[in-house]
Amino acid sequence: MSTNDIFEMDSMTETDEMEAEIEMGMIEGEVVYPEEFLPTYHSIKEGAEVAKAQLAEFNNKPDSLFFNDGIRRIDFILVYEDEDKKDFEKRHKFQRCKRRREYFEASLMKMGVELESTKSVIDEKLTFVKVHMPWDVLCTYAEVLHIKLPIQPNDLSSRPSPWRYFSFITKHFYPNENLISQETEFFTAPFEKDRLEYFYVKDRDIFFTPSMRSRMAYYILSRAPYEIRGTIKKFGITKLLDGGVYKAAYPLHDCRFNVKSKEEGCPNERYLLYEEWAHPKSFYKMQPLDLIRKYYGEKIGIYFAWLGFYTVMLALAAVVGLCCFIYGYRTQETSTWSKEVCDPEIGGRIVMCPQCDRECKYWRLNSTCEASKKLCIFDNFGTLVFAVFMSIWVTLFLEFWKRYQAELEYEWDTVEFLEQEEPPRPEYEAKCIYERKNPVTGVKEKVPYTACGRCVRVSIGISTVLFWILLILASIVAIIVYRLAAFFAFSAKLRAQDLKELEPLKEYVTPQMATAVTASLISFVVIMILNILYERVAIWITDFELPRTKTDYENSLTLKMFLFQFVNYYSSCFYIAFAKGKVVGYPGQPVYLLGKYRNEECDPGGCLIELTTQLSIIMGGKAIWNNIQEVLLPWLKNLISRYCTRVDPEKVIPRWEQDYRLQAISKLGLFYEYLEMVIQFGFVTLFVASFPLAPVLALVNNLFEIRVDAWKITTQFRRIMPEKAQDIGAWQPILQGVAILAVATNATIIAFTSDMIPRLVYYWSFSVYPYGDYGNNTMEGYINTSLSIFNIKDFSNYSRPMSTPYNITTCRYRDFRYPPGHTREYEFTVYYWHVVAAKMAFIIVVEHIVYLTKFILSYVIPDVPYAVKEQIKREKYLTQVILHETNLKLVTKRLKPAIDEILNDTVVTEPKEEMELSLDF
Repeated sequence: MSTNDIFEMDSMTETDEMEAEIEMGMIEGEVVYPEEFLPTYHSIKEGAEVAKAQLAEFNNKPDSLFFNDGIRRIDFILVYEDEDKKDFEKRHKFQRCKRRREYFEASLMKMGVELESTKSVIDEKLTFVKVHMPWDVLCTYAEVLHIKLPIQPNDLSSRPSPWRYFSFITKHFYPNENLISQETEFFTAPFEKDRLEYFYVKDRDIFFTPSMRSRMAYYILSRAPYEIRGTIKKFGITKLLDGGVYKAAYPLHDCRFNVKSKEEGCPNERYLLYEEWAHPKSFYKMQPLDLIRKYYGEKIGIYFAWLGFYTVMLALAAVVGLCCFIYGYRTQETSTWSKEVCDPEIGGRIVMCPQCDRECKYWRLNSTCEASKKLCIFDNFGTLVFAVFMSIWVTLFLEFWKRYQAELEYEWDTVEFLEQEEPPRPEYEAKCIYERKNPVTGVKEKVPYTACGRCVRVSIGISTVLFWILLILASIVAIIVYRLAAFFAFSAKLRAQDLKELEPLKEYVTPQMATAVTASLISFVVIMILNILYERVAIWITDFELPRTKTDYENSLTLKMFLFQFVNYYSSCFYIAFAKGKVVGYPGQPVYLLGKYRNEECDPGGCLIELTTQLSIIMGGKAIWNNIQEVLLPWLKNLISRYCTRVDPEKVIPRWEQDYRLQAISKLGLFYEYLEMVIQFGFVTLFVASFPLAPVLALVNNLFEIRVDAWKITTQFRRIMPEKAQDIGAWQPILQGVAILAVATNATIIAFTSDMIPRLVYYWSFSVYPYGDYGNNTMEGYINTSLSIFNIKDFSNYSRPMSTPYNITTCRYRDFRYPPGHTREYEFTVYYWHVVAAKMAFIIVVEHIVYLTKFILSYVIPDVPYAVKEQIKREKYLTQVILHETNLKLVTKRLKPAIDEILNDTVVTEPKEEMELSLDF
């Protein structure tokens, strides 16, 4: 069969596939199997009959995790539905699904897996197939997956905690030790079936944890074939779920979340997690990370470990940020330049030029009094100190996280996880049709594409991502145009004398504030819509690229999604911080966007307050929207499902059917949780100079986020498929990149967005250039100096206001230009160039100091603690000793017959030799 034929068969529609099956002789009622699968399939039928006979006895055990015989543990559940056979097309679809399902189950039995089917108690159409992994199969696949298992208890004493002297206080902030006891630590080694006697096996039933068993079961389910046509082999539970052959596939929870199981030997780990972790009453307690990892796997465990560590570190940043905010709030009334804005004799007499063409009116500077006071809260020297502090904080956070992550890697046996070869994804293996020589092993292997084909796939993916980024930028331009048009409208309306209904809010509702709030809300809605659309596009692109392993898939998708989200969420903030009000010209020659819309100007105090508004709306709106998605929607879906499937209270619903009624976890799992937190991390670090309360909001959100996520996965979702993970993956370099960028953005915000540098230049430069009319080292007169003078006669006909008060000949605007009548009329003053030089010098000095500090901290703080290094060396030594002893025993076993023969010959010949010696004597 040619490559084209294979491609055509893969791209068939369901109708075409049915017709092809009919042509190939697969008519209704006839299932074609290879001969070796027939006995296996019949054994499934026999097992089902035995299950029916034992079902009556089982019905009284709703929390049982075993087959009907009460001996074999359930490691996975498959669910399928019998379709209506009346319709012709549905009948053929049903037959095709049935053939694939029977072939798949026969394949599983052939691979050593044991199955048992049970009808649903609630819906007779549903059938549950229970999957059990026997001991030999577990040992085989534990070796295939390089699962590390205990060899002997850890004999190295752990360092005592520095908080041990305060245990009478700290114990209340940890899970109840009577419920969740600390487990014994072991040295571990990758499992090998031939060396079973060297592993710490006390009980075969609990040697492999339920999460390990489920992981191995899923590995088999992902690779069992369900159809073979010529050279085409189709396999994997994922394809069967997508095709509707099975309705669901999931591991079982061990009990109900709020009621302990009555089954003997049940650990009730789900119940313990709910009581000590997910329940709202436990919000103040530390997380039971070892139990989370044991129940849900390392991937879930490392996420909650990172989220908890990030939240603890945020507490320090939140305290400093709150102090900075309180300092700004307390000093807003004492700010000299703010007082001048509000003073009727100063700000009240300063007439400002219109900020748009024709329709806008002249306005008094003191109309922005309240806005200038609010600006003082964020634009002060405390903000500068806080921005530098946050640059150092983010370095400490990343470095200490590396150390903590190294400890978890050792404790959770993932130190050598990435060194072991990760198996390919089933979707990748299914497309392998080309051969190539492996550059490492030199063995020929199958790949899904040639080098040229891979380049084409990657190029299409990059082009699509760039297109969507350009689409985001286009939406940002559209919002900017809205801002310009809205400001024009608000300026005409809000400054009108006859708008008496807004009189009480006159000081608060300014054209700038109204434009900022409405534009921020529109920007937030656009962000959410583009997120939903791009999510599907990013998944499609990544599927098209066909990464080899699941780690490669997740890293590729992570990079695409974060790049998009970065532009989507932060572009409007970057516009306000670094573009708005920077290129506006002056009233006589304003700069126009697209030749039509006059560029926005900042408030006389700067654009910082508008950036703060944008950040607070996006951060708050995003947190509310995410909580609605994460909590409200799953809860409503489960509530509706329970209402629609009301059950007779006398009926006992088994464990697997209770779990089936829960929500299925997303295919991307934790991807959106990480994405949400990393975007928040960007808001906390990139723009913290404009919003010191960002860490406080993030801390409050994360305290809820931890418990919400815990409640969600423990009570509303089926048990998540346990997966191995060494670290947080591609998110680590993304966090490091954001941390490096944060230094530059905060320094630039302070220099160019806030008004701090011009004020410092004014404050310190009187001895050289006396810019004002007041004494040295004072801020008096700064407002007058920072506003240039414009002669209203110099307005162009296009921009001249429609109405001009009779007593006004000049107006003021925010810039540093020479006044009318000067030889260099409307050109930049010397003070302007001094300010620009000071801004550039500030950025260079602050960046170099902070980057040097970050480098020193990164060098001084080791990534792996010394104690962990010792334990890793000890574990490797024990593993080598075991390997040496095993090899020695194998050699001894092989040489034993020869040694016994030599010894026997020695025993036989020894008396003769003694006799000869005695005679000679």
